[in-house]
Amino acid sequence: MHSTLIVARMDPRADAEVAALFKEFDETDMPHRMGTRRRQLFSYRGLYFHVQDFDDADGGERIEQARTDPRFVRISEDLKPFVQAYDPRTWRSPADAMAKRFYHWEAPR
Repeated sequence: MHSTLIVARMDPRADAEVAALFKEFDETDMPHRMGTRRRQLFSYRGLYFHVQDFDDADGGERIEQARTDPRFVRISEDLKPFVQAYDPRTWRSPADAMAKRFYHWEAPR
């Protein structure tokens, strides 16, 4: 499994609105199209953390391919009142907001 973590800024009162937008989005075929197996959203003191798990490492590439789909464009627009780039000066795409994993441990099966 491959995971990504997007970090942004979010109005701390917007949890319900953001969750509702993703619930609607996740009830379409878009998660399957992007290869998303699980999505988790977290907030902490004005920060937004968006974890996506994929079956394999091509999740980022599949998201890039889906970016032109009207549903992807719509959720991106719908999130703008609530979620802003962590650093607006350097943000060009979701890839610019992805945290870099520098350690990983997993229990043996």
